[in-house]
Amino acid sequence: MLGSLCALVFLVNFARVVFAPLVEPLRSAFGLSAGVAGLVVTLTWVGSALLRLPTGYLLTRVSRQRVVLGTGVVLTGAAAFAATAQSVVALGVGALLLGLASGAYFVAANPLVSELFPSRVGRAMGIHGTASQLAAAAAPLTVGGVIAVWSWRAVFVGLAIAAALATAVFYWVARGATLPTAGTADRDLLGALRRQWPIVLAAVVIVGATGFVWNGFFNFYVTYLTETKGFSEPLARRMLTVVFAAGVPAFWLTGRLADRVPYVPLLLAILAGFVVSLLALTVVQTTVLVVAVSVVLGYVIHGLFPAVDTYLLASLPDQHRASAYAFYSASMMLVQASGSVAVGSLRDAGLGFTPLFRSLAAVLGVVFLALVVLYALDVLPSDARTV
Repeated sequence: MLGSLCALVFLVNFARVVFAPLVEPLRSAFGLSAGVAGLVVTLTWVGSALLRLPTGYLLTRVSRQRVVLGTGVVLTGAAAFAATAQSVVALGVGALLLGLASGAYFVAANPLVSELFPSRVGRAMGIHGTASQLAAAAAPLTVGGVIAVWSWRAVFVGLAIAAALATAVFYWVARGATLPTAGTADRDLLGALRRQWPIVLAAVVIVGATGFVWNGFFNFYVTYLTETKGFSEPLARRMLTVVFAAGVPAFWLTGRLADRVPYVPLLLAILAGFVVSLLALTVVQTTVLVVAVSVVLGYVIHGLFPAVDTYLLASLPDQHRASAYAFYSASMMLVQASGSVAVGSLRDAGLGFTPLFRSLAAVLGVVFLALVVLYALDVLPSDARTV
């Protein structure tokens, strides 16, 4: 079961991140400004946010595996639609649909993974997240290779074919698998929020604020390197691969670490590391130093996601797990989804990348200090509330 979920999450995350290496080709194909390109990217993440809460409600009525199966079907259709886009509006709709599939998938699949391995939640989430991150690492090189031979449309055609095959495999595996019964007790969406809002709010603040900056940063990383650091576009695209590839061991190792150390200090350390590495990237100039700092930044930011998933899914009781996670997932995604359009719009307004990224890092640093104070005052919850 975990293997088939890993195949699906690879494709789901590929659909979310594929627009980052496609920003420049799409700008050329459709004549887009930075702001409009950022809006198209943002639509993917807005779509990823929109269905998360409705999916949480659906999970109180429908099994996790059926919802996961449905997301595979939507992903297949969305990729096929994006491949046929003839205007920026149609492209935006395709991006939105791809996001919808990804959002519903994560809300259904992450609780399912945690319930399949209740004594090793961090390890299981790390494996699942590693498969997801492999897609992010592969996306820039895959896009570059496909565009060199065919066109940007072929990227989405390939995604549609792969999604159809992975969905069929998951259906076959799920039919014969013995699935956990933990989710059957989760039948009160609002009741879960009323009981678990402290841990949900803490996770939303940490991941929402960090994700906002990260979303705006990585979707313009290629443009940033070409305009500010003097990199060629092919080299900058390979550098994006480096950033994402650094996240592969981060998911694997941080997931295991989250099973062994206190959750909140781990999350705060990751947040601090991201702020420092982002600031450092705006300072360094040589290729060697840009590569080194990018590796650190990629490792640190991607460690955040298995850490926070373990924080929530290992803490929440069976009666609240999927419902409370859906509230967290929808809320943090709405916050971070606007990162790309915010960065693109500020660039169109004439603000340079260096002062822009430094300002975002400074704001995130203030959030970090506030969280440290709350943790010292024993306000940040270290665990979910019991039923």
